[in-house]
Amino acid sequence: MDDVQVQRILQNPKFKQMVSKKSTLSWTLTIIMLVVYVGFMLLVGYNKEFLMSSFSGGVTTWGIPLGLGIIVLSFVLCGVYSYIANNTLDQLTAEAMKEVEAIAHEKSNTNNSNVSGGESV
Repeated sequence: MDDVQVQRILQNPKFKQMVSKKSTLSWTLTIIMLVVYVGFMLLVGYNKEFLMSSFSGGVTTWGIPLGLGIIVLSFVLCGVYSYIANNTLDQLTAEAMKEVEAIAHEKSNTNNSNVSGGESV
């Protein structure tokens, strides 16, 4: 693959759309997870009393459900990513790959015809 093909692929609207949507989704979910996790760490660092206080008047403190909530959130975000990737991004990726393959084959077919057309026996 030469530089011209690479540039045509990078400028392809379907390829750009696929990269943009994947990037937006990945960064959105990453930011959600980081905000929640950093928020929990800040809570641990600056308000230990709240985390040590009883959740229900018994032995369970607020730290337990909040910590479990972060773990559950990570599984939920993985599920959200999988659902969106399987229902939206895979179709977009397939469409983009068809166009990318067409660009790649276009150049290789041109090279093959030049090689075979230039030879005479």
